[in-house]
Amino acid sequence: MSIDSSSSGRVDVFISGGGPAGQTLALALAQAGLSVAMADAQPPSETLAEHFDGRAFAIAFANMRMWKALGLGDALTPHAQPIEKILVTDGRIGGPDRDGVSLAHLFFDREEIAPGADGEALGYMLEYRHIRRALDQAVRAESGIRFIAPMKVEGFEAGSGGVAVKLASGETITADLLVGADGRKSFVRQKAGIDIVGWPYPVTAVVATVRHEKPHGGVAHELFLPAGPFAILPLTNNRANIVWAEKHKVAQALLAMTEADFLAELRPRFGDFLGELSLEGPRFGYPLSLQLATEMIAPRIALVADAAHGIHPIAGQGLNIGLKDVAALAECIADSVAAGLDAADPAGLERYQRWRRVDNVAMAAATDFFDRLFSNDSPRLRFARRTGLALVNAIGPARRFFMRTAGGAQGALPKLLKGEALAA
Repeated sequence: MSIDSSSSGRVDVFISGGGPAGQTLALALAQAGLSVAMADAQPPSETLAEHFDGRAFAIAFANMRMWKALGLGDALTPHAQPIEKILVTDGRIGGPDRDGVSLAHLFFDREEIAPGADGEALGYMLEYRHIRRALDQAVRAESGIRFIAPMKVEGFEAGSGGVAVKLASGETITADLLVGADGRKSFVRQKAGIDIVGWPYPVTAVVATVRHEKPHGGVAHELFLPAGPFAILPLTNNRANIVWAEKHKVAQALLAMTEADFLAELRPRFGDFLGELSLEGPRFGYPLSLQLATEMIAPRIALVADAAHGIHPIAGQGLNIGLKDVAALAECIADSVAAGLDAADPAGLERYQRWRRVDNVAMAAATDFFDRLFSNDSPRLRFARRTGLALVNAIGPARRFFMRTAGGAQGALPKLLKGEALAA
């Protein structure tokens, strides 16, 4: 896709940012009958490249329902690895199989909440590249979306008649609503005067994909080590995505190592339970931080996903809560338009903020708390957290509550998260 510099026009919604959240929102709105324009600053030749981003995401089953409702099932399912079980362990270096499974663990099995061969998985591991490609194809095939990339949003002005969005090409597009889906450094958020609160973490997440000798059985492992969490996340075809949090200097050294040296450092943490290991593709480093926008809306403005919140990846919920924002905002916009109002109706935007604000703040606080609780080697805290893990693991209703929460199925769900399309 190249820059589209046609004459100015008007749409119902303009989306700044063409990542997974922005593209999903565009699809949902277009399929509900709204006109959408979306600009992304990065060239598609980069965002769709094989090694643009090394991450894989644990997609909650409710968000997978949404993507299927939007017609993405055929494109995503072949690349989706169902998560059948999750083992969370507080321990030291030695891997998940170090001493067998100790009492200091939490074990989730999807059979508890969705028994049988046809039951929904706890979630689905999807590599970022497959998500981007599926969404890109769907957006380009949707006639109600004008996708402009690479293109920067250089400014905007909101008024009673709409919001005029100025592009780097010189074109101005007027919309009823401007959505900031443009990441943690969101230009839309900054220009709208919305502040953020948060702080950096003293670690970088080292991300890599490994191929292993033995099948993983769809089991995701998360070990809490003194420097931070270490996750082994199952992918298709006897592969796993590694998310390894270390102090910044250690992480930089890991990224600079030869493959042989990196695997030698990885093995004591990974363990031997999946046999021989080899690296597949490059390694990536992502410095971690927490940030929350003080508001998710302003007049004719709404923020979603990383533009509104960025959390610690300790529970794999960052993209998931962003997609929940998308489902809620799409429904609020569609309901406003169906009632004869425009997409930026203040009552509709307030409804969106009420719907998502508490959940986002609670998830940010929870991930920050658990990182502080587990990312240390204090004997007192180690005893407390191991006791807590064992207690939750022993209480069936609590364990099932956490599984449903991680799957995005708690609380008042938007239609899309139930697998229901918005009415056109």
